[in-house]
Amino acid sequence: MDATLYSVVKQPFVKATESTNLQNVSDFLKENGFVNKKDNDYFHPDLGIILEDLHDENVLTTEGVLQFIDTVFFLTDKFYQD
Repeated sequence: MDATLYSVVKQPFVKATESTNLQNVSDFLKENGFVNKKDNDYFHPDLGIILEDLHDENVLTTEGVLQFIDTVFFLTDKFYQD
């Protein structure tokens, strides 16, 4: 197994066609059970998933579709429970 860690410094595949409206990001996440904790950080209490750093440079919008390209996420103990 290759234990080398690589970083992505450029992603040419997802192209924004318009500016991202952070209210659209918030609405989308809330509709899917996420709660805004602060600024651009969200938490799903039932799934135990934390999403952070969801600002307009890390969530691109392509033809009206949100593209989460640089999301920082964490899993809590709740995630591993049945």
